[in-house]
Amino acid sequence: MMTTATPDQRAKIAQDVGAFVPGPLLQVAATASGPLDGLSFAVKDLIDVAGTVTGGGNPDWQRTHEPAPRSAPVVDRLLAAGASVLGKTITDELAFSLEGVNEHYGTPLNTACPDRIPGGSSSGSASAVAAGLVDFALGTDTGGSVRVPASFCGLYGMRPTHNAISLDGVLPFAPSYDTVGWFARDAELLAKVGDVLLPPAKPAPIETLIIVRDAFAIADAPVAAALRDLCARLGVTQEITVFDGAEADWFEAYRILQGTENWRELGPWITATQPRFGEAIAPRFAGTAEITEDDVARWRPLRDAVRAKLRAQLGGGVAWLIPTAPCTALRKDAPGAGAQIGPFYGRALTLTSIAGHAGLPQINLPVATVDGCPVGLSLVAGAGQDRALLDAARTLIARLAHRAMA
Repeated sequence: MMTTATPDQRAKIAQDVGAFVPGPLLQVAATASGPLDGLSFAVKDLIDVAGTVTGGGNPDWQRTHEPAPRSAPVVDRLLAAGASVLGKTITDELAFSLEGVNEHYGTPLNTACPDRIPGGSSSGSASAVAAGLVDFALGTDTGGSVRVPASFCGLYGMRPTHNAISLDGVLPFAPSYDTVGWFARDAELLAKVGDVLLPPAKPAPIETLIIVRDAFAIADAPVAAALRDLCARLGVTQEITVFDGAEADWFEAYRILQGTENWRELGPWITATQPRFGEAIAPRFAGTAEITEDDVARWRPLRDAVRAKLRAQLGGGVAWLIPTAPCTALRKDAPGAGAQIGPFYGRALTLTSIAGHAGLPQINLPVATVDGCPVGLSLVAGAGQDRALLDAARTLIARLAHRAMA
């Protein structure tokens, strides 16, 4: 297991990394002894910690809300397992981004490739773990906000089965897609955290791995090639297609359905408060307000059909292999960087919609690099197969390490 910075190192690194929300560093001691004794974790600033305001990455949200009277159950469970909170982390404004750029509080550092974005909206949590400031960190994942930063920053990242972990005390974005996920620097700790947070279960072990061919086709050629090489090293040859030519429909269904849920949850506050959003974020919220019931009626049946199809295909003992993100992390200030954002979202959200539409668990494995930057391979399993997925991740990493040493 990789080491975590000492308190003195932490204070210095934290200033350079920019992972934590401004102000004094939040610290909450463990409430009991357990399997996570001595470990520290950070909490994305969408998740309640008792006595602090959940700021949501926006100063007006921070200003108009009171301190949380109690911590979210997900935080309490980790504290009761022996871990301690060390810091609230920066999030993109009210989670509406996959970039990790916050106009008000800055962009947390991607330590794996510092000239590139960390990915959002759990950017601060990813940055804190990657820099060794904490052992693990909580994020939220609706459309990829744990998975994409994990891929960009070279971390293990888990999105659980939808509703496997309580969302009480978590600022909502789109509840039928929202999950609480987490980051770690190794597969063992990722699983150890899962043992604490996930409901008890004894799923069948994952014994069959299948490449999703049309998911690989969405990724940049160098990314797809690097990840296919890993699949070959693991002896995975079986392939299927999932989108069947309807990639654009999967993306549009996600855009409409998460958008209408987002406006239902946050629209009343936005209308009443008229908050100042960043230049890139404001149009996104304005767009959600324009979604009609006819739009929802058109796209909800597709989501329902996808959910039924994927849950039927992914039973026990099977996992799919897909690229976590379509590319390496985007450069921060490269010429034409702004023009890359739209196509990036279209491809990234199509990939993440596999687990998103069907409410499935997914793990990012940081197992490859392209041009010196991390790219992640994901395992997607059936609903409720979270523990089997975590076990499979550990097994695959061990196999790859053994083959590398042979």
